[in-house]
Amino acid sequence: MKKLLSILLAATGTVAFASDYPLTVCVVSGEKLGSMGKPYAFQYEGTDVQLCCEKCKPKFDKDPAKYVTKITDARKPGN
Repeated sequence: MKKLLSILLAATGTVAFASDYPLTVCVVSGEKLGSMGKPYAFQYEGTDVQLCCEKCKPKFDKDPAKYVTKITDARKPGN
């Protein structure tokens, strides 16, 4: 179902993710998600990513592994 939703959203140019995103802050700036309007959401190599704003994307792109690790670590049990 999630894969079908992703395909439909990609086809329409809309990006949305389930509410199970593990973080409440931007992995780049540390700002609370939603504090600057709707979070900037995308997928990076199959991982859902949400940033506080589109301006954080260039910094994310410089070292995506660093930021994806923060997201995957937050998904681990006990976090």
